[in-house]
Amino acid sequence: MNSSIKDKVEGTFHEVKGQIKMTTGKLFKSPELEAKGTGEKVAGQTQRKVGQVKKVFGE
Repeated sequence: MNSSIKDKVEGTFHEVKGQIKMTTGKLFKSPELEAKGTGEKVAGQTQRKVGQVKKVFGE
């Protein structure tokens, strides 16, 4: 699999997983879980953007 596609897929996966953790943390009033979800979501967004940049540069 192309590295740019792999980064985009993995980034999207982490975004979704982070969003689920954030929502669960809010529902159960767990600031720690909510913070972990936020961090994972941001990391996923970053990884997805890296994949987009790699695609532009042909990697």
